[in-house]
Amino acid sequence: MKLLDPILEFHQEIQAIRRDIHAHPELCFEEFRTAELVAKKLEEWGIPIIQGLAGTGVVGVIKRGNSPKALGLRADMDALPMQEINQFSHTSQSAGKMHACGHDGHTAMLLGAARYLSQAKDFDGTVYLIFQPAEEGGGGARRMIEEGLFQQCPMDAVFGMHNWPGLAVGEFGVKTGGMMASSNEFEVTVRGKGAHAAQPQKGIDPVMIAVQIAQSWQTIISRNVNPLEPAVLSLTQIHSGSATNVIPDDAKLIGTVRTFSTEVLDLIESRMEKIARSTASAFDAEIEFEFKRNYPPLINHENETQFAIEVMRDLVGKARVDAEVEATMGAEDFAYMLQAKPGCYVFLGNGDGQHRSFGHGLGPCNLHNPSYDFNDDLLPIGASYWVRLAQAYLPCN
Repeated sequence: MKLLDPILEFHQEIQAIRRDIHAHPELCFEEFRTAELVAKKLEEWGIPIIQGLAGTGVVGVIKRGNSPKALGLRADMDALPMQEINQFSHTSQSAGKMHACGHDGHTAMLLGAARYLSQAKDFDGTVYLIFQPAEEGGGGARRMIEEGLFQQCPMDAVFGMHNWPGLAVGEFGVKTGGMMASSNEFEVTVRGKGAHAAQPQKGIDPVMIAVQIAQSWQTIISRNVNPLEPAVLSLTQIHSGSATNVIPDDAKLIGTVRTFSTEVLDLIESRMEKIARSTASAFDAEIEFEFKRNYPPLINHENETQFAIEVMRDLVGKARVDAEVEATMGAEDFAYMLQAKPGCYVFLGNGDGQHRSFGHGLGPCNLHNPSYDFNDDLLPIGASYWVRLAQAYLPCN
């Protein structure tokens, strides 16, 4: 690997920052301490900052030379509302909050790049360091855009990165086109008529109607969606009733839908609603149908992806870059940035969990798992990638 020596030299400092952030997790739009830490470090390194986008967002601005060309590098800062079961020294100090997705590491890697770039003179143009709040369901990227990110920080392209458990440390994964799915959720209420469970003929049983709807929905994926189109419809909750001898008035069905295209999503939503309403009508019940489209699919742009691939190959070697990595049905709000600007999102291998300090939980080191921890060996790799990307995108004449 061609890692940058100055970044390797302050690896321990960036690791300390990462572990401090991990120990003090903050949920979406509540990243006040984290944002303050980021802003303080950027100012300490002489980097001008923009604050307040999406509430807690921070953008560092590093300009060199006279070129009008600019790029954005983005890291997310928020944690998840879950309890950490690790017991090492930097475990979460906030009950019910945990950096279980590695956003602490993403923030630290971009800070590592910021420190290097603050002293570098070997690029011509502007680098925008985007520290974004509320990726975990809050749509922080969309809000930053709505509040003027790309007007205040005009850039030609934007790049993102996420650690990826299961991929070996020092390996990158990326692909052109659809790399992560759209994220959507539904909540459907069946309105029946309550009755005594011993006299079901006097009621309209919403539980049995909900069961019929749930079973019928599964035919949408198997019989309506083209088998060559990836799609997931997962019913994750059914809520109804409060007693064994009472037929309730209503039942709720809740879950998620994931697709890589709007056309498939339109089809699934339409079929779900039609099946639910038709089934309920057949049993003289009524339906309240809510379908919320959260994050769009993350689509990498071809030119920027090929550019990023060359940077990664030069950094870690061709053998360590999977340019056709398997897409995931997970979602990412960086997709909003890629709808607004050309760019590329990549995975950086987090390993299989062997890096975790003594005292980690017994669960796997997977994203959104209470035993997860970011691998600090990634810090100089990710930071070096950001720097090399900036230098290659903004070359000196």
